[in-house]
Amino acid sequence: MGLGGKEWIVILLFVLLLFGGKKIPELMRGLGSGLNEFKKATREDNKPEENTSEKKDN
Repeated sequence: MGLGGKEWIVILLFVLLLFGGKKIPELMRGLGSGLNEFKKATREDNKPEENTSEKKDN
């Protein structure tokens, strides 16, 4: 049921035709920076919970 090699090639060709070769690196940079921001936000979200549990134990 997953995507095979041929399906990925068709998808990549479609994206290449849709956005053009010059636009794809910009899209990937934007996607990468968005993922980094998401990871940073989830790490920062977990930090206050750890600090509050330490204060409650003391």
